[in-house]
Amino acid sequence: MASLRDLITEEIRRDGPIPFARYMELCLYHPDLGYYTRSQEKFGKAGDFYTSSDVHAVFGRLLARQFEEMWRALGEPARLELVELGPGRGLFARDVLDWAAKKFPTFFSALHYVLVERSPLLRQRLFDTLREHVNHGKAEVAQALPTGRENAIVFANEFFDALPVDVIAHAGLLRVGEADGKPVETFVHPGDEHFDYLDRYSVRPQAGERVEVSLEGLRHIEQIAGSMKRGFALIIDYGYTRHEQVAGRHLDTLACYRQHAMSSDPYEAPGEQDITAHVNFTALEAAAEAAGMSRLGLVTQSQLLLGIGEESRFADAFEGCTLPQEHAKVALQLKHLVTPAGMGETFHALLLAKGIADANLSGLAFSSKR
Repeated sequence: MASLRDLITEEIRRDGPIPFARYMELCLYHPDLGYYTRSQEKFGKAGDFYTSSDVHAVFGRLLARQFEEMWRALGEPARLELVELGPGRGLFARDVLDWAAKKFPTFFSALHYVLVERSPLLRQRLFDTLREHVNHGKAEVAQALPTGRENAIVFANEFFDALPVDVIAHAGLLRVGEADGKPVETFVHPGDEHFDYLDRYSVRPQAGERVEVSLEGLRHIEQIAGSMKRGFALIIDYGYTRHEQVAGRHLDTLACYRQHAMSSDPYEAPGEQDITAHVNFTALEAAAEAAGMSRLGLVTQSQLLLGIGEESRFADAFEGCTLPQEHAKVALQLKHLVTPAGMGETFHALLLAKGIADANLSGLAFSSKR
């Protein structure tokens, strides 16, 4: 079989230089050779990066508590769809379901968990991880976002950062060409949708600068809003607001990860490394509001988890610890989730609602009204 680099080169020779978003799409999601569709381990110590669910089950336990609050805010419907986009290995889903069954039995009886994953290999892995819950009708693995749900919560953790982005430089819209089988960057005049995105949500790059434009992110927000009649969305990712971007010039955030090492070269080893870009939360908020959702708040992951766990002194985290060394280990893992030195300030949480007049969520208790 030809390599992904060969297939990309063939497409460029046939059709001409391709938008960077198309290049990123092929690198990450090619049906056979894309990073997320290959069988190689991606998550945890043996993979290329960690997610919050790889750190400790407390992440899922705390958010199970938040989801239960959302269910009550919806009036405790008899059925609630909890839809996770980009569920990885299914560890988070398993933690949420197990903890809900143990601590919130009435909520658990209403809960139906849907894991949305486009990769056939990962869908099989998810089924294996959650086999017991699937067999009992509490979970299902789907290829696409379900629609027409009466009451739903959509959860996306480190999903939007892996969506293909266009790249705009001072010279124009980046396209990827080739010469002698090697990638070559060329630039064309951006489209109106790119200028509109920059002027509304971001900044126009100056000489030597580059900015990512995630039109795919806007489309996903529209799909999320359209998938439910009433409900919530919780989006956790690393990123910035337009104000933060302008103040700190958070530009050219494109990054690649392989074996826990970061690189800035997306053209190295296509299909064998993760490619990400920081999320523009201002753009997501605007798209959500245009699609009929309301913004409840934008907080750091630290604020979110502290708000949920403060009242119980993080009893969810330490339950089951019988030895001092077990308690110390969990405390260290929790610290990694909530402190600035870990994931606490790097990741942000955007909470959205649809069809709900008011929701007093503990995850927003420490919101600074950003």
